[in-house]
Amino acid sequence: MSSEQAPYGGAETGANVSEGMIRCDDLVKIYKTGDIEVVALRGLDLVVGAGEMMAIIGNSGSGKSTLLNIIGGLDKPTAGRITVAGRNLLKFDDKDLIDYRRKTVGFVWQNNARNLIPYLSALDNVEVPMSIAGISKKRERARELLDIVGLGHRMHSKTTELSGGEQQRVAIAIAIANQPKLLLADEPTGNVDTKAANIVFQVFREINRTLGVTIVVVTHDRRIARAVDRYIAIRDGRTSSEFVRRTSYTDEFAEITITTPDEESHVELAVIDRAGRLQLPKEYLEQIGLSGKDKCRVEVEGNRIVILKPDE
Repeated sequence: MSSEQAPYGGAETGANVSEGMIRCDDLVKIYKTGDIEVVALRGLDLVVGAGEMMAIIGNSGSGKSTLLNIIGGLDKPTAGRITVAGRNLLKFDDKDLIDYRRKTVGFVWQNNARNLIPYLSALDNVEVPMSIAGISKKRERARELLDIVGLGHRMHSKTTELSGGEQQRVAIAIAIANQPKLLLADEPTGNVDTKAANIVFQVFREINRTLGVTIVVVTHDRRIARAVDRYIAIRDGRTSSEFVRRTSYTDEFAEITITTPDEESHVELAVIDRAGRLQLPKEYLEQIGLSGKDKCRVEVEGNRIVILKPDE
């Protein structure tokens, strides 16, 4: 890696995956509309290591997009604490937030209208954030980035002439143009077919592997589990489960696609929050005849905690 690429993903500070690039502690987010309050996050905790590529999964309304907006500096929590690259986002003023969104974090959105300027070529689109940031040699840099995402041959094409998957790859090049330490992707494959989705994720993995950029992907699609080492499930505004790959994707790089989900590829770990609350998978409760509103007995047997129906 050249000295020009050193700022990527904490490489210049020697950060590693065990150190937290993102730390969320007891995050709460409440939206108010008139007399109505909607609680989007309910004491959520999360740690993402520097240089990690991971996913956040949840159904619509689970709080995953709210969390992404808070990490990206586009929204602020009602309560709790969040640090990114060792900096407390809650202490940022408007100037700090602009600088953070320009230099520390990059965004890839599902809706290409938020990523691209349609009347410009792919090359010109990638140059835009560098022009705003005052980066020199932006034309040379833009060419390099389009080569990285596999679109060097389409650099002079207008984005309206590109397929959905190609547009997303241009969006990724734009997102890393200013050498951010963190890349946030919100449903990046939501508008493309399976073949294009696999290519997009190959690009994410290559950027993560070669440039060390920390990547967080938010999605509702559990097939994403085949593309990352670790993913977090969010339910009702809290972290409910963590899934950890049995074998690192770097060890089976050529085999992994999002088209072949493997239930045995990851180990599921339930998450206990600081108040001792535990969200059990719905299917587990159904197997023993309980629902989310039932009472249960909890007993300790040796080194195990056992959940029983009240009449057992």
